[in-house]
Amino acid sequence: MIDPFSWLAGWIQENWLIPILYRFGWMEWEDTSFLWAMFAIYGVLQVVLNLAICMPLERFWPLRRWENRDNVSMDIVYTLIARIGLFPLVTFFGFYEIQTWLNGVLTDHGYIPPTLESVFPTLMDWPVATFFLYAVILDFAEYVRHRLSHLFGWWYGLHALHHAQTQMTFWSDDRNHLLDDVTSYVWAIVVGLLIGVPPLQFPLLILFLRLVESLSHANTRVGFGWLGERILVSPHFHRVHHGLRAAGRRSCNYGAVFPWWDMILGTANFSHNVVETGDPKAEPALVSGGWLAQQAAGLRLSWRLATRRWRRAETRSPAATGPGGA
Repeated sequence: MIDPFSWLAGWIQENWLIPILYRFGWMEWEDTSFLWAMFAIYGVLQVVLNLAICMPLERFWPLRRWENRDNVSMDIVYTLIARIGLFPLVTFFGFYEIQTWLNGVLTDHGYIPPTLESVFPTLMDWPVATFFLYAVILDFAEYVRHRLSHLFGWWYGLHALHHAQTQMTFWSDDRNHLLDDVTSYVWAIVVGLLIGVPPLQFPLLILFLRLVESLSHANTRVGFGWLGERILVSPHFHRVHHGLRAAGRRSCNYGAVFPWWDMILGTANFSHNVVETGDPKAEPALVSGGWLAQQAAGLRLSWRLATRRWRRAETRSPAATGPGGA
């Protein structure tokens, strides 16, 4: 029986990818272009799964209703870029090629990089448990990265694009500044390399984690119950993170998939009273501008937050205040 995903990936490779690679003299990528097509298909599949799971929740059990959903339309563009375009390029080509090169260099010097299976040999007989452990470690790394993005002003200037959305839906998960996305992927790749995630498992792990993240942004009043919300990040739990009073350093609920890190480190807030989302200080371009306008606004805010101490020091200096510094 023919695997439909393999057939479609082969068709994409033959009719689209190989002509492009030939045109630009990149035929050394011919062998790996099939796998890129496979992961691009998985990205499409992920979008379809998001629609199948989240759209009914938002349609039949919405938390908020809006007459005008123009802001949501731009979030759809972000999702298609991230899940179908950027995702397979970074998670496959980036991770696969870097890990292959790094392992080769280390092996040539007599060092074999460790993996969870080599450190804990019993995991070799439990592939599902190993996959779950990799997911848990990557999720903790994402908690740390996310919390740091709220701690440093320049970083939050980029991340503010994600928080500026006043019409948060499951599409909002990928509403990120390009530099913030790059930082996130590089962070995940470095952690994945350090813990020895197999190259073909890495994209599947990211697919799984991002699927739950999309659900956590859903505009729905459906919850997971007292116990469920302490096992998996729910839309209620994550909405508190996006609340009007939770922007910048005052935020909480940084967990992406598992709320355990917030519970352990004292940043968990399980209240269900947050409805309105957004960043009150965000300029209009961050909220309702086009893609380029939002990217530019993020850079401007990042620069302002990164240089505010310098500007304050200049304002208070004697040269700035005149003779006597008064």
